[in-house]
Amino acid sequence: MAGSQKGILGWIEKTGNRLPDPVFIFFYLIIALIVVSVVAAVAGYSAAHPTQLDASGAPLMIDAVSLMSADNIQKLWVDMPKTFTHFHPLGYVLVVMLGAGVAERTGLFATAMRAGVRNAPKFLLTPMVALVAMIGNLAADAAYVVLIPLAGVLFAAAGRHPVAGIGAAFAGVSGGFSANLLPGQLDALLFGITEAAAEAIAPAWDANIAGNWYFIAAMTLVFLPVIWFVTDVIIEPRMGKYSPEGSSGKMIEDGDKPLTPEQKKGMRRALYATMAVCLAWVAFTVGPGTPLIDEAAKPEARLSPFYRSLVAGFFVLFLAAGWAYGAAAGTVKNHRDIVDMMTGAMGDLAYYLVLAFAAAHFVAMFAWSNLGLIFAVQGADAIQNSGLSMPLTLGLLVLLTGVINLFVGSASAKWALLAPVLVPMLMLLNVSPEMTTAAYRVGDSATNIITPLMVYFPLILTFCQRWKPDFGLGSLTATMLPYSFFLMLTGLGMVVGWVYFGLPLGPGSGIEYTLPAE
Repeated sequence: MAGSQKGILGWIEKTGNRLPDPVFIFFYLIIALIVVSVVAAVAGYSAAHPTQLDASGAPLMIDAVSLMSADNIQKLWVDMPKTFTHFHPLGYVLVVMLGAGVAERTGLFATAMRAGVRNAPKFLLTPMVALVAMIGNLAADAAYVVLIPLAGVLFAAAGRHPVAGIGAAFAGVSGGFSANLLPGQLDALLFGITEAAAEAIAPAWDANIAGNWYFIAAMTLVFLPVIWFVTDVIIEPRMGKYSPEGSSGKMIEDGDKPLTPEQKKGMRRALYATMAVCLAWVAFTVGPGTPLIDEAAKPEARLSPFYRSLVAGFFVLFLAAGWAYGAAAGTVKNHRDIVDMMTGAMGDLAYYLVLAFAAAHFVAMFAWSNLGLIFAVQGADAIQNSGLSMPLTLGLLVLLTGVINLFVGSASAKWALLAPVLVPMLMLLNVSPEMTTAAYRVGDSATNIITPLMVYFPLILTFCQRWKPDFGLGSLTATMLPYSFFLMLTGLGMVVGWVYFGLPLGPGSGIEYTLPAE
């Protein structure tokens, strides 16, 4: 793969691969961040908080904080274990991979992928992966650590380049982060913030979790051919024919041979185990005294415990299915084999743990400095003062969100800062809170896949290196850049077109808002 691309993507790949190891890139970024924070603090760099007031009733000022201050130096050294272990994706990755490691090492993944693609048309593989990846956003963080590596195995089993499969799945899960056929956890999260912001103008305004349903469903249908086109026409042809290397090649050897009787028996046992786990989660969610339903919460938030339980659910599912398969297929002799497989799975994540340590501290220190918050607030002020028409204002919102997303990855954190300014401001311009939220979601998705500051970016790099050991940071950036460009272009056109044609965003939700009569 290294050096195989041509033109601008080849230049990006070669340049990026000359960079230091990503672990040291984060350390260098931390040093640069410290210098910038000191300069910003001395210069009095600040912004007015959009929601909080000080004791006098004036907007609370967000001041840049030096990372060389006594408090931040103390926090760095005293809270170092906490900073690392509380890194958001770390727990998700470790828990899911404990189960996925068993399912992989017993041979379940390879056998299931082989059975799934053995007679399937290869030209439908890309859209299938992309669609499942976008729908997989309902599983939130679990989609990153489950679907993306599986896509690599799926492509390899079909005789295609596994990194292209990882790219297509990454584009679907993260580039199409808000696209889905049904509202889910993200809708409840974002619209909760939207409601609080809208109440500044209309105290009686209530959020509707389905307020973007039509829009996100259309995103799914529009983004699907985009990801298909970029994967099959731009990305995979540049990669050339894949040649299995090392242990990764063993995952797809004999891919065209029929399954053995033991493997078929194992697949049946794995299916029974999968059904049992799924039924258990259904019972936890819809039975009497359901533990995964918060009946005291608002309707849009009642399924939050269920969504948050899916990481643990995938762990149990893969562990049960993998063990059932291995016991029938002969790859698991006793419980000690399961423990060994879990240990091996953790060994595969050794590099990711080192990388996560560096990334966790950069993300935390960026928050301590307040620079990300100030940048987000000042960017929102720029849109507020632009004076553009509705389609252009929303288009600019998409672009602004995409730029901020390169530096502040959390969708809820960015929206919590932008919404209090953007939602009321656009309501005064007769733009509905649902339309503002929809525009934000487009920008928040497209650039996820090209920023190393995105918390799962190092993990995706690790997945790629499992198939191509020389696959570097520049290779991953060059691979995902065409996806980002076309998804942003398509999403931007979709937002402008939606406003132009006045289409409904969801049940009872339109693009326009009428101020209540005084």
